[in-house]
This record gives sequence, structure tokens and C-alpha cells, in this order.
Amino acid sequence: MLNKVKHVITCLCFFFNVKCSKVIDPLKLDEVKNEVAIILCQLEMYFSPSFFDIMVHLIVHLVREIKCCGPVYLWWMYPIEQYMEILKGYTKNLHCPEVSIVERYIAEEAIEVYSEYIK
Repeated sequence: MLNKVKHVITCLCFFFNVKCSKVIDPLKLDEVKNEVAIILCQLEMYFSPSFFDIMVHLIVHLVREIKCCGPVYLWWMYPIEQYMEILKGYTKNLHCPEVSIVERYIAEEAIEVYSEYIK
């Protein structure tokens, strides 16, 4: 049973690998959509129903999004959200968060420039 679970999770990883690649064959998207439906059915066989929330269901719709919007790397928001987390960490004054972010960002940039200059 453990090998079957590993196989299904590996297939899901392959799906995300295809989804995130820069070159996607439009003719294979229907095949990928069918494969992901099979993968989710297999996951339902091995995991409890509490595992399946709305986020797992959204995997089915990712192929349609690729058909509409093109490759994921062009419209993926993860790098932007990750950078926003860094900027939120700069906030020390909750009264004026924008000013606090700008001041800390400028200070960090200045430190980087000076450290390069001193070398």
C-alpha cells in the first residue's frame, strides 16, 4: 500500500512539474487533465475525506487556467506574495506602515551598496 501511495504522490508531483514548465504542449493538456482526475480519485482511495478541501479540488481546474492564460510562470503570484511577506516584516510602526517599510527598505539597500563598495 505504501508503494501505491508513493506512486500517486509522485504522479501528482509530475503534474505540477508539467504545469510549471515554461513550454507546454497544448495538444497534451486534455491528456493531463484526465490524468489529474485519475490521480485525485486514487488519492481519495488512500486518504481520509478530511484531507480533501476546496484547495485539492482546485487542482482539477488548473489545466483550464493554463489553456486560458498560458504557462503558469507568466501569471503565478507566488514570488510576489513571497516578497510581500518580506516587506511586511519591515513594518515596525503600525501607525504608518508604508513609511516604516520604505525606511527599512532604503536602509537595507544602502547597507548592500556600502558593503559592496567597501570590498
